[in-house]
Amino acid sequence: MTPTIQTLLADARKRLEETCDSPQLDAELLLAHVIGKDRSYFYTWPEHAPQRRLVLHYEDLLQRRLRGEPVAHILGEREFWSLRLMVTADTLIPRPETELLVELALELIEKHQPPASILDLGTGSGALALALALELPNTQITATDLSEAALEIARKNALRHGLMNIRFAQGNWYAALQQNERYDLIVSNPPYIPEQDPHLETAELRYEPHQALASGPEGLDAINHILNDLDRHLSPGGWLLIEHGYDQGPQVQTLFRRIGLLDVRCQQDLEGRDRITLGRKGFDSA
Repeated sequence: MTPTIQTLLADARKRLEETCDSPQLDAELLLAHVIGKDRSYFYTWPEHAPQRRLVLHYEDLLQRRLRGEPVAHILGEREFWSLRLMVTADTLIPRPETELLVELALELIEKHQPPASILDLGTGSGALALALALELPNTQITATDLSEAALEIARKNALRHGLMNIRFAQGNWYAALQQNERYDLIVSNPPYIPEQDPHLETAELRYEPHQALASGPEGLDAINHILNDLDRHLSPGGWLLIEHGYDQGPQVQTLFRRIGLLDVRCQQDLEGRDRITLGRKGFDSA
């Protein structure tokens, strides 16, 4: 007898409890993908029994999740800022806490006249650039990444959502830009995990690109690189916003102040952890 939705979900949740933090959600997302229905369908028709071929397909996906493969990779997409974004093993999976970076950027740019120019360094799947492009259709955004494979995913995501105000450029951080390019706002979610951090060996992180996660012995190499060449590419009065690890706030603020940025502060995420450091370049800077 073919199992019902209720039975499938209960069994999947129980099996996933030991391997992931969100067993119910993961079980529902995978089943919704398999049967082509919204998750609300499960609560309306819990006694529905999917076709056997769908049950077998669900089991295949469940096995991949039990081995540690992220749900986003299994489904091939992740939602960020109401946008469904294609993700692959070539891109970092967008995290909900990164939406705070979008919120802060929008607050800073809201009153800017004329429309500001924005740079997203290390765009990956394009999450930050696309969210800002969606909210600021009259603003030109440049998104860079060292990985051409990641940029191809970002381009596809922009095309998928009809966002045409983004220019993509391949290169290592500022190397993708012309020497005289300056921006009113620079945002980045760079790699910031220390190279020897044991979290890099967890099941899910092993599926994501190492270069998008780890950055030197203290996790600060990429951030230092961004800061070292910042003056050349941030306009006077412009803002820099960088996401970092929950325990890196004091260090990153010190680095910001060391290069002369003003109004430096750290913004906490919804769980009360340091998440974004921002600072402004003075108007008297060349």
